[in-house]
Amino acid sequence: MAKFADQDFVEFVVKSLVNVPDEVSTTRTVDEMGVLLTLKVSPADMGVVIGKQGATARALRTLLRVVGAKNNARVNLKIEEPAGSTRPPRPERSQSVDDVVDDLKL
Repeated sequence: MAKFADQDFVEFVVKSLVNVPDEVSTTRTVDEMGVLLTLKVSPADMGVVIGKQGATARALRTLLRVVGAKNNARVNLKIEEPAGSTRPPRPERSQSVDDVVDDLKL
């Protein structure tokens, strides 16, 4: 399987960040929307790859946009949530949208 510059770039950067570089893998698909890189990492390394408030993932996507621009391609990054993830469920909202809007009208 031939490797591409964008795929090599993502793997190099992510392997440099994580604690288990052997579990880093990417798949590359091309369609009419551009290039989609799907990143898989160890469940223990998800926090490192995403970063605080998504800062690391956002920076990686920005750099990928530059790599794609050099190759005249639109490159997107999808980070797959590993099986067995322990991400807590989202908290339930205490008020509905209608209640909040009614409060603003007062």
